[in-house]
Amino acid sequence: MSDLLPEGRPGEVCARYRVVHETRYRYQSTVTLSQQYLHLTPRSFAFQQTESHQIWLDRSVDDARDGTDYFGNCTRHVALTVPHDSLLVHAESTVALFARPTLADIGGTLPWEGTRDMMAKEKSAATLEACRYLYASPHVYAFPELEAYARESYTPCRPQLDAALELTHRIFEDFDFDARATEISTPLEQVLRGRRGVCQDFAQLMIGCLRSLGLPARYISGYILTHPPEGKPRLVGADASHAWVSVFCPERGWVDFDPTNRCLVGHEHITLGWGRDFSDVTPMRGIVLGGGGQVLDVEVTVTPLGVGPDG
Repeated sequence: MSDLLPEGRPGEVCARYRVVHETRYRYQSTVTLSQQYLHLTPRSFAFQQTESHQIWLDRSVDDARDGTDYFGNCTRHVALTVPHDSLLVHAESTVALFARPTLADIGGTLPWEGTRDMMAKEKSAATLEACRYLYASPHVYAFPELEAYARESYTPCRPQLDAALELTHRIFEDFDFDARATEISTPLEQVLRGRRGVCQDFAQLMIGCLRSLGLPARYISGYILTHPPEGKPRLVGADASHAWVSVFCPERGWVDFDPTNRCLVGHEHITLGWGRDFSDVTPMRGIVLGGGGQVLDVEVTVTPLGVGPDG
């Protein structure tokens, strides 16, 4: 995806998708108890509406509870006590996306220093909510080299969203996508110095840059539509979970940028939820008794639908 600006007029339904996310665990020995915490329900908000959603497991569930986490994301907790040596979790959703404003629609913004100073003084509901995303979190923290990298884009008195877009472009140009270079626990220092990683790393790196300057930024978990080679059919399971960044702008609210794809987020990004970093919105995590070891397979299929309600 290379478009810098999403298409459509703000407020219009510009895309609809069916998303199937399958997670399969295979265990080396029998699991006698499994408790899992799921973030697999797409979030409804100004630019997205979840039209339908279901989650099912291929094992008998003893307890299932829907809830909402601290950040307002939909969750489900499931408990299984029947012994099993494999587990399939199938989540299927239909979502409608509404056109987001382009940078041209948004217009100019105040210098980034104004947002930084406002976070320390302003006590409105919006800024207090944004403070959740201002400080260090389990996977994102500030350090001198990160701030220095950020300041190459955040020069004195530069409009905030202009600087954010340039930072998005620089991460795309300076870092290589390499699925073997990092793990979930890889520290930001290693990502910055190695200049390699995946979407999760690039999102958390950009968030760290912003927080190092005193600017709120949150981590967005979701999916992105991928495109097969010309003349080739779409493959089931070939799409991907994805991550990007939401930047707080006092005049405009939250504006999303995707450093992995060098773009302002638009009509091909489907949001699951948001938090401080990956640890807050892990699609599936839990504990098991037994199992020994495990093999994990994840398949995601994003299918475009018609814009009308009948698909």
